[in-house]
Amino acid sequence: YFETAAIPALNRLGITNIGVFSVMYGPNDPSLYVLIPHDSADSAMSYQEKLLVDGEYTKAAKSYLESSITTPAFKHFDRGLMRAFTGIPRVESPKEALGNRRIFELRIYQSHNYLKGQKKIHMFNEGGELQIFRDTGLRPVFFGETLFGPLMPNLTYMLAFEDMADRDRNWDRFRGDERWDTLRKLAEYKDTVSNITDLSLRPARCSQI
Repeated sequence: YFETAAIPALNRLGITNIGVFSVMYGPNDPSLYVLIPHDSADSAMSYQEKLLVDGEYTKAAKSYLESSITTPAFKHFDRGLMRAFTGIPRVESPKEALGNRRIFELRIYQSHNYLKGQKKIHMFNEGGELQIFRDTGLRPVFFGETLFGPLMPNLTYMLAFEDMADRDRNWDRFRGDERWDTLRKLAEYKDTVSNITDLSLRPARCSQI
């Protein structure tokens, strides 16, 4: 569905860098995770209606759109809307740099109240944590503050790696970085994260990320 119908139609609407992923390790397996970047709130709110007036899409997606109650296309799906961090305002696809040899890590940081959640976002943007990520090989794909969705308040981000060994090596580099050690000990950033959800994802063949 995504390869032959949804992604081509979304691209025709000017929506690009669409990610489609299956779960390697973590909760909610089997399932798909889909990342759809938008340039505006209007795009996020209206794209599904626009798909339904695209003749090429409705033809390619016929079996999906007309699936029966006894043979549904999916059990259910959840949607969330995130606002990009100022430090990484657009999705950064690693596909050109890593090619087919790439895996992804999706992390959700919950906070016990809104103010602490904002402090953690500040830690990434103004505190310098995002730059430490980049410098230690934790390649960002996106960072977003969840505006609507489950587990709020939270921030969600995705990182790209060549493989699990690359992931483990670069996280070790990050944890051993002196700047991170100094930053995490600052009183203003204490107790900003109450729970972490961590998933390892594999890109689908059609994924543009």
